[in-house]
Amino acid sequence: MAGSILRISEALSLGLHAMVFLAAHVGEPKRVGEIAKRLKASEAHLAKVLQTLARAGLVRAVRGPKGGYELAKPPEEITLLEIFEVLHGPLEDRLCLFKEPLCGGKRCILGDLLEKVNQAVREHFSQTNLKMVQDILK
Repeated sequence: MAGSILRISEALSLGLHAMVFLAAHVGEPKRVGEIAKRLKASEAHLAKVLQTLARAGLVRAVRGPKGGYELAKPPEEITLLEIFEVLHGPLEDRLCLFKEPLCGGKRCILGDLLEKVNQAVREHFSQTNLKMVQDILK
């Protein structure tokens, strides 16, 4: 069984990928069905994620025959951390894999690994915006 220390929910993965897709099509609203097909995802689940992002002001719905969703701000003004926090709440600096530390917080069997991973994720997410992701994917 394969595993990963960094687990990202399906909702967050959909949100991040949908936002990157919309950043690649600034000024061209995209329908939920088109985005879902591109991401090979459930339209219903994606629609919920996009509604959450819309309530937070990161995307907006455009009505009409050429309507759909588009970014509400320029791609360079939207960070991955902002998307994360809209869909999951604040990124916590967890120093233990358990809700209640078994070791009393004195020593961890992983040393300072969790602290380093948390810091690296926070740094990457806060310093990476959608424009930068687009530039990487070109």
